[in-house]
Amino acid sequence: MKRSYLYAAGLALGVAVWIASGVIGERGTPPAGQKPPADLAATEKVPSVRVRTQSAEPRIARLMVRGQTEAVRKIEVRAEINGRISEIPVAKGARVARGDVLVRLRKEDRPARLAEARAMLEQARVEYEAAQRLSEKGFRAQTQLAARKTALETAKAEVAAAELALARTVIRAPFAGVVGDRIAEIGEYVKSGDPVIRLIDLDPILAVVQVSEREVSRIAPGTVAQVRLVTGQEIAGTVRFIAPEADPATRTFRLEVEIANPDGALADGITAEVTLPLSEVMAHRVSPALLTLNDRGLIGVKTVRSDDTVAFVPVRILDETAEAVWVTGLPHRARLITVGQEFVVDGQKVRPVDETARERADLGGAS
Repeated sequence: MKRSYLYAAGLALGVAVWIASGVIGERGTPPAGQKPPADLAATEKVPSVRVRTQSAEPRIARLMVRGQTEAVRKIEVRAEINGRISEIPVAKGARVARGDVLVRLRKEDRPARLAEARAMLEQARVEYEAAQRLSEKGFRAQTQLAARKTALETAKAEVAAAELALARTVIRAPFAGVVGDRIAEIGEYVKSGDPVIRLIDLDPILAVVQVSEREVSRIAPGTVAQVRLVTGQEIAGTVRFIAPEADPATRTFRLEVEIANPDGALADGITAEVTLPLSEVMAHRVSPALLTLNDRGLIGVKTVRSDDTVAFVPVRILDETAEAVWVTGLPHRARLITVGQEFVVDGQKVRPVDETARERADLGGAS
């Protein structure tokens, strides 16, 4: 009887041990060679992004500033004597050479005054020469000779004044240029100092911009600049002047780019975009599609750190072409997110897929 109980107790204990060993086996380490099941939920929570690893390249930094074209000279030609305008032989927009007649004033009695002054000069010369001969013979005092000499010089001055007054009735171009406007018209009476013609010198023409105090020290006279006009024209010019002092209101410096304009095709006052080379820097060439904004409105590029988390890196656009932009601010070597950057945020864990490896795999599958 006791022996049957012992057998029953031993059998129950063995069954219990067997059951226990099965439970433990399920919950413990799996047998060798068997992998644990994947945590599919955890995998689905980590998004995949396509990345491209690239290094910075040397690139010439360029400064692009907007301004306008400006004539190298533009003045109001003024009358130098009182008189009534009798002729204006030039039209608005006419090209004139230096010395060409712009306006004629009525001569009035000026030719007669000049003739009178010349007659008085001749008389003064004769009287001086006679007094000089008499003085040499001792018949005339030195004081009388000096008086005749003074009269002669005065007569010369009066002739010069009469000649100048007559010459000033013809107003000539002080330099070659274009007639911008006829300020006065035929028949008007002008006084000395009144403007009559607006004259503009367009060759060379200037592209004038304002450069910030942070950039002005990086530009030197003689630098070749590219100028693009709002009309679509693109021309090259040379920096000829950088202001030695800033505009007190804007803290910017006036910069002038000189552009050859022999045919006068470029007009004054056209909106211009000037690109100036600065210095060589290391920069990344990226697609404009990779640029994004963060919550603070900063422009940047999303990259993947070594721990596979997203990093938003603010950048500065250095240069741009039709296909790409060159930016600074990224590490020398960076993993750029090229696909999926709009669905991830800074600090988020991601599963990076190398763009080059993906392309090779696609090509292998196609073959």
